[in-house]
Parts: sequence; structure tokens; C-alpha cells
Amino acid sequence: MESTYFAIAFLAGLVPALFWLWFWLREDNKHPEPYALIVISFIAGMAVVPLALPLQKLAIELYTDSNLILVWVIVEEILKYAAALIIVLWNKEVNEPIDMVIYMIVIALGFSALENSLFIFNPLISGDFYNSALTGSFRFLGATLLHVLASGTVGVFLALAYYKDKMTQVLAGTFGLFIAVVLHALFNFFIMDSSGETILGVFLFVWMGIIALFLAFEKIKQLELFHNRQIL
Repeated sequence: MESTYFAIAFLAGLVPALFWLWFWLREDNKHPEPYALIVISFIAGMAVVPLALPLQKLAIELYTDSNLILVWVIVEEILKYAAALIIVLWNKEVNEPIDMVIYMIVIALGFSALENSLFIFNPLISGDFYNSALTGSFRFLGATLLHVLASGTVGVFLALAYYKDKMTQVLAGTFGLFIAVVLHALFNFFIMDSSGETILGVFLFVWMGIIALFLAFEKIKQLELFHNRQIL
């Protein structure tokens, strides 16, 4: 029975993540990325979850309250960025600025797919089907997009430094990671203190960030066009 519930929870976490994956890949439809590399990046994002869990468990023994939340966020964002650096960002297929954002988002969605599955599984295994469905819905509209926003922000800074020297790229990635941690931590702090009446305000914070991410996409596309014109 547990295996059946886990399969249901896994699909409930995976399908929404695949929807968002399809949605964001449409932003790069002129130069679509290789499906194999997309799949590898998505799986790499999922693989970050079992790496993060023992570190977060250790943090429970060392920290409390707000410090614990911040450490959990730092662990997740650093591991997602590290996975991108190790698995995909060096690949020759990452050959334009927008690719930096795309692959960071793919890794974030892989992470969200498995993380959401675990959150859905916990109430499901105890027979609380209502809370399981509610958790999946809230994470689809909130936490998943938060991960997209955080990792996408790192990708944006990397993209803006794409044609710069290596040191500038390292600094841009580091600063993007810092902003990602801040955004993620703010969401976690607010969501913990929110009630049913204020949770929509917290989600609005994420949705506004996603709109800003869309605008950054357009800015990065213009950067690519400007660079190509200079070459010509």
C-alpha cells in the first residue's frame, strides 16, 4: 500500500512540474534545447533532494527558529546551483545567455517535483486525502514557482554576465545566489506566519517575482540580439 501511495504522490508532484517545464521551455522556442540535456538536468534537480535532506536534518540539531529556516534555504539554493554547475552549465549546448536561465529553471523544477511528492506523501500515507490534495495545489501555485523564481534569478545574473570575463561571471553567479537565498527565505518566513487570509498576499509576492522573471527573459533575448549585431 505504501508503494501505491508513493507512486500517486510522485505523479502528483511530477505532473505539475512537467506542466511548468513545458510552459518555460516555450520561452526558448527559437533555439530549443536538446531533450536529453533537459531530462538530465531535471533528474539532477530531483537528485538534489536526497542530498539536501540529511544536511537539513543536521541543521535541526544545530539551529532553531529563524536560523534553521535560513540554513535550510541556503542548503537548497547552493545545492541546486552546484548541480547546475556540475551537470549542465559547462556543456557546449549552453551556447546563448537565455540557456543559463532555462537550465536553472529545469533543475529547480526537478527539485520541486520530488520535494512536492514528499510533502504530498506524508498526509496521503495517513489517509488524509483532503490535506494531501490541498498541499499539492498550494505547492503548485506557490512553492514550485518560488523555486523557479529563486533559481531563475541565479540564471538571470549568469545570463547578463554571459559575454563578460570569467571573474565577472563568478561574481554575477554569487550575487544571483545571494538574491535567490533572500527571496526564498522571505517566502518561508512569511508563509510560516501567514493565515488563510494572508496567504494569498504571500503568493502574490511570488507571482510578481515571476512577472519580473518574464521581463528579464525579454531583456536577455535583446542582449543576445545586440551581441549578434555587433559581431556582424
